Amino acid sequence: MSDCVGKGRTQVKRVEDSLKRFLRDYVAGLDAGGGKTTEYFAAFAGLTDDGAKEVIVYLTNDGWCGTGGCTTLMLAPKNHSYRVVSKVMITRPPIRMLATKSHGWHDIAVRVQGGGIQSGYEAKLSFNGKSYPVSPSSPRARLLVGKVAGEVVVPTTAVGNPLY
Repeated sequence: MSDCVGKGRTQVKRVEDSLKRFLRDYVAGLDAGGGKTTEYFAAFAGLTDDGAKEVIVYLTNDGWCGTGGCTTLMLAPKNHSYRVVSKVMITRPPIRMLATKSHGWHDIAVRVQGGGIQSGYEAKLSFNGKSYPVSPSSPRARLLVGKVAGEVVVPTTAVGNPLY
């Protein structure tokens, strides 16, 4: 039994290391001031229900945040690494994966508050076949009205991990 647990931990470590390598390369490629204080919270979720686990990454610090929130990346697995499906700016937790889908991808809900929006609301981000909206305030995003079923993937209590 312990051998299975050990193999499971090794696999998890490999996945985490691969994600961290990808994020470091991504940050370095953006020339965002080196990104040395960047922190991230990663949630592995089946956004497409195809058996693969996509990753929702909430980035904080080092230029990733403004008064309206921080940047969230949606990543898909690609050859033992990842590719960016979408970069959504000015998001706040909780971030939820909704039960509804658009073009085969689960809709995402994010909190919108700050940057002049005082009371805040939840916005629904739908996949258009290529990406999610770049911002919850863009015309493609919708105000989420009423109770909509979904799973919290990035809680308000999420603590970022240092990227470096």
